Amino acid sequence: METRKKISVIVPCFNEEEGLPTFNKELIRVLPETYFHEIIYVNDGSSDNTFRVILALAKENPTIKYISFSRNFGHQNALKAGYDFASGDCAISLDADLQHPPDVIPALISKWEEGFEIVNTIRNDHASIAYTKKISSGIFYKIMRKLSDVNIENGMADFRLIDKKVLKQLKLFNENFLFFRGLIPWMGFSQTNVEFTAAERFAGTTKYTLKKMLKFATTGVTAFSVKPLRLSIYFGSVIAVLSFIYGLYAAYIHIFTDLAITGWTSVILSVLFVGGINLLMLGIIGEYLGKLFIENKRRPNYLISETNLFEN
Repeated sequence: METRKKISVIVPCFNEEEGLPTFNKELIRVLPETYFHEIIYVNDGSSDNTFRVILALAKENPTIKYISFSRNFGHQNALKAGYDFASGDCAISLDADLQHPPDVIPALISKWEEGFEIVNTIRNDHASIAYTKKISSGIFYKIMRKLSDVNIENGMADFRLIDKKVLKQLKLFNENFLFFRGLIPWMGFSQTNVEFTAAERFAGTTKYTLKKMLKFATTGVTAFSVKPLRLSIYFGSVIAVLSFIYGLYAAYIHIFTDLAITGWTSVILSVLFVGGINLLMLGIIGEYLGKLFIENKRRPNYLISETNLFEN
């Protein structure tokens, strides 16, 4: 007789008190009854009543587990916590704002049962999504593919299913600067994609401000590539060659002609340009050195304030 499989569902939450009850209802509705399941809500230091809502849901349903952080550690670390404690034959991660539709979960499970070890999702944006956000998202993924050796498809989301074999390997990673959208494709294994159309946010507001998106993009690029450092070498070499040529030109004008070299405008522009390039290159180097400094401290990715994972 075949053993009944277990599915772990990981849901990072940050200030989702308004929509969480509806999300939970939708999630439980679509989970197949032919599988055991556990739902792991990860409260990422919410400042509203999200954790109280999770506690109420867990009281009503023994399959609901929770992890509450001591403060906000970020979406990627919330995902890591869920992966670290997931005990199922596979783990499915999705957001609680219903933009990752729970109705897609049966399709992910179906692909997993076909033998795929990782089932990614590709997001097709809702018509209401701003045109500027669509453009910026496309540019981000294009840059990621250019600057790294990882093929990240446009619209790849943190809504995915991974097999327990992959989960076991994923638990070995202790990087402080996590970028699962790059890490999962990098891991290999047997992968496939399922497309979905992102729904409008059911409640609350987006947590990805422009500042957070830029930080996320920087983490993604620097976590999987040293090409920015190589580009700084190439760019610096080009500037050095141009400066040398300009120096020869200035020397020629001074020695062999009577033309006056006005100087101030060209010198100031050259100094400002080269100075700006130097600061940019130093910033890139500093970004990598800063990450090495933090990684060397070996601090944990997150601190747990409360959990019911170890209760009978």
